Amino acid sequence: MNTILVTGSNGQLGNELRKLAKDYTDFQFIFTDIAELDITSPLAIDEMMSTHRVQTIINCAAYTAVDKAESDSEIAMRINAKAPQFLAEAAKKYDALLFHVSTDYVFSGQGFQPYKEDEPCAPQSAYGLTKLKGEEAVINSNCKAVIIRTSWLYSAFGNNFIKTMRKYGAERGFLKVVFDQIGTPTWAGDLAKAILDIIPQTKPERCGIYHYSNEGVCSWYDFAIEILDKSGIPCKVEPIETKDYPLPATRPYYSVLNKSKIKQDFKLAIPYWKESLSKCLLEIETMSL
Repeated sequence: MNTILVTGSNGQLGNELRKLAKDYTDFQFIFTDIAELDITSPLAIDEMMSTHRVQTIINCAAYTAVDKAESDSEIAMRINAKAPQFLAEAAKKYDALLFHVSTDYVFSGQGFQPYKEDEPCAPQSAYGLTKLKGEEAVINSNCKAVIIRTSWLYSAFGNNFIKTMRKYGAERGFLKVVFDQIGTPTWAGDLAKAILDIIPQTKPERCGIYHYSNEGVCSWYDFAIEILDKSGIPCKVEPIETKDYPLPATRPYYSVLNKSKIKQDFKLAIPYWKESLSKCLLEIETMSL
């Protein structure tokens, strides 16, 4: 029985892992969030690892308030960089496998081809920098680790873009959404399943950095149109440029991830983003009944 410690389990990805847990009977899950485990405390992590004989860690915990991180970089660095370092050191000590979730924000976003795992990182925001520092800490620990970068994550849990579009679309009937930022929406349910399917296949030679998002490409404007159409919400959406919607943190203009490596190494079939959006919207509707 593989004992799996999940951190940040009250977030989008953590909740999707909770939902899938019953289908993975070879795994014994320990779901934690800040109330159960302070991942910025090496002593607390060590006690958790030794008490429960943890064999795998899935680190879903992160500081994800992208704009707030610009003025709150110290806390963001503690959660996004120091905590992964402590988890990695514990994984190394107890010979456990660490799955660490990272982001497309580690890239400059100024390219024009899907980013491969080995391309240079150049984060343009405090959030992106803290996530890159977390990746580096995990790698430098020399523990057995799989770092998965993802993008535009959403789910039926927590706050995210699709919930914002549905709420304001219904209330206002008119929205302005940027069309010059290109990427791929990713349903946290698909990412959670991919991680759980990868765990039994992970050998030392398959450790390293991987990219995972749903298939396909779109702009935030395209994404908003699809969300509102599939939700049956009549709303006019006007495309605008990034410069017309200024925010504290710089967003990547192009952050499409190349997924060839993860598909080849782990034989994953990755769903198209529109199909996964439909599944998530159905889940939201079901939860609201």
